[in-house]
Amino acid sequence: MSEPLSVVTAFVLGLLGSAHCMGMCGGIAATIGLRQHQKRIDHLLGYNFGRVISYSIAGALVGSLGFLLKGEILGLALRTFAGLLLIAMGLYIAKWWQGLLQVEKLGGYAWRFIQPFAARLLPVQSAKQAITLGFFWGWLPCGLVYSTLLWSATAQSASQSALLMLAFGVGTMPAMLLTGILAQQAQSLLANQYVRSISGLMVIVFGIYTIPFAGLQALL
Repeated sequence: MSEPLSVVTAFVLGLLGSAHCMGMCGGIAATIGLRQHQKRIDHLLGYNFGRVISYSIAGALVGSLGFLLKGEILGLALRTFAGLLLIAMGLYIAKWWQGLLQVEKLGGYAWRFIQPFAARLLPVQSAKQAITLGFFWGWLPCGLVYSTLLWSATAQSASQSALLMLAFGVGTMPAMLLTGILAQQAQSLLANQYVRSISGLMVIVFGIYTIPFAGLQALL
């Protein structure tokens, strides 16, 4: 696998995007992590496990589509679009531009059907229930996930794309676990504009690096 599609890169992308994850899933993680004034690490781990599994399944699906549509021109187009989405996500994480919210709205149509199933699992009473909730919650409309999915699809392999999304999901876990254990303190840290700006800038750099400028020039 080429360097722009490495497992380590996927993990780092999830780590950098954690500031965005705090806003999307931080509240539910904090709710699961604290039940009846007791820290429920097993529930929190179960929730995040289910969430990461959903990312892996989504990766396998887009990877299969990428395999069926395999081709050099398509691969370059996917990489370019994925890079542009990642740049948009970096701007969004840093709160410099909020245009990516329009992309997230596209996933809202499917979420309307999934959300009722997730809502029935609250409040979480067991680790198994937490895993199921995490699996459903993993399909919550998220620009960061969409960007990474498209990026992983350029591997044009179901297994490789699933592995990349697994690594991405694991990368988001430190912040999510911290949120569940130290909810207020973690949210204050990741909501800090300096932290968001640095994270967003690094995602932008990664997005620029993802765009295959040499390949595009060769086709022109």
